[in-house]
Amino acid sequence: MSYQKIDYFIVGQGLAGSCLAIQLMERGKTFVAFDQPQMNKTTAVAAGLFNPITGRVMSKTWKADLLFPYLFSFYKKSEILLEEKFFFPQNLYRPFLTIEEQNEWMAKSEAAELKDYIENVFVKSTFGSQVHDSLGGLLLKQCGYLDTLSFMASVRAKLNKMNSYREENFNPESLKVTESYVEYDDLRADKIIFCGGMADAAKSYFRKLPLRPLKGETLQIKLTQSLNQIFNRGVYVVPDHQTKYKVGATYNTQDKTAEVSEAARTELITKLDDLICLPYQITHQDWGIRPTTSDRRPIMGSHHREKKIVIFNGLGTKGVSLAPYFSGQLAAWLMGEGEIDKEVSIERFYSKM
Repeated sequence: MSYQKIDYFIVGQGLAGSCLAIQLMERGKTFVAFDQPQMNKTTAVAAGLFNPITGRVMSKTWKADLLFPYLFSFYKKSEILLEEKFFFPQNLYRPFLTIEEQNEWMAKSEAAELKDYIENVFVKSTFGSQVHDSLGGLLLKQCGYLDTLSFMASVRAKLNKMNSYREENFNPESLKVTESYVEYDDLRADKIIFCGGMADAAKSYFRKLPLRPLKGETLQIKLTQSLNQIFNRGVYVVPDHQTKYKVGATYNTQDKTAEVSEAARTELITKLDDLICLPYQITHQDWGIRPTTSDRRPIMGSHHREKKIVIFNGLGTKGVSLAPYFSGQLAAWLMGEGEIDKEVSIERFYSKM
């Protein structure tokens, strides 16, 4: 049997697989990506939000000074490459709940490490016609959202033109692995990279990795007016085409059901009512499963025994900001240029495999 020789297989064309495909394209590498987009329930729950100041205590996110300049450059270049618009930088506003919080952020705004991310600190209502902000709020910059569906559809269209995409279920049992190459159907490649989210946890090669499913649910709402900013307090409210907005998300490690729930709907409505003061209409509810890890860091690198088999996974709730930088690091490593950051290397889990 004659084989078409390529450099890589990519299994999964979600955020991780799409960003990796672009990185490999830019480096002149050949590959074929396998995916079934209609099965991608991680994307369904993704609003595409990126924000450098996050968490309950509102601190600078891990590696923000590396990740955020990189993602701005990456997505802007990708829009040019793919000839589509899907990247939308926009300020994010978080109302204060207490005077103490207001005072704390007045002081924090002077810190050198946060100056690049704080647009303004307001001590009185600024967007009161749209949100409850009687004490003002924190306006953050270097935020925004990625239209994840448009981004991945654009990558898929590009790959189709290059004959580098197969819309099919990848069967790992049909993969032949040797010390020199991997084979699948009529293709032979140097390595295979699994980027399939929770699906990778079911693959025979990575089933022992501590990938944990985190179910999230979102609402789509319709407003009679456009919002001035992205609003985020308890829930985010992010544009989702014209006067429609995505509201989310819930975080549930126990519920594994493949359906929306009334409990999540009630939680989202309660938090949304605490945030905005505009009438709205709920037009849709959706769910998805995010792949997370115990230490909230991605997983990258070779299988502990089969070095031709690679994983890029575990991006969790911050895939939009993590995928560009780490796909670049992975692409460089695949070509023997540099090392994988120890904090994201699969080697930290070798003892569990």
